[in-house]
Amino acid sequence: MNTLIENISAVNDLILQGKGLEAFEMYYHDDVEIQKNDHPISVGKDLNRKHEEAFFAAITEFRCAKPLKIAIGEKTTMVEWQLDYTHRDLGCKKYTQVAIQEWQDGKIIKEKFYYGS
Repeated sequence: MNTLIENISAVNDLILQGKGLEAFEMYYHDDVEIQKNDHPISVGKDLNRKHEEAFFAAITEFRCAKPLKIAIGEKTTMVEWQLDYTHRDLGCKKYTQVAIQEWQDGKIIKEKFYYGS
């Protein structure tokens, strides 16, 4: 059984390779709940997959994704990311975000993102 550091490192590595959707398929629970800042929670892998596919499809220029810090706790991981890209609907985006993941059975069951508007 993989440890949390191995799992979150594998997720991050896939993201850095441009395989964010593969990471989602491999490491996210079927009942995952994802929330961005204080927006409503999206429940279920199918709904969240659609959100991820739409987001990645709308990136017109990708410049940087870099994990700055990783923290591991009991059934919890946190990653601070530096991101820089151009999105068809959102324009040029350059920011830092923190993603907090709760794990169950080797998969992410809850994830919340914190970032500036």
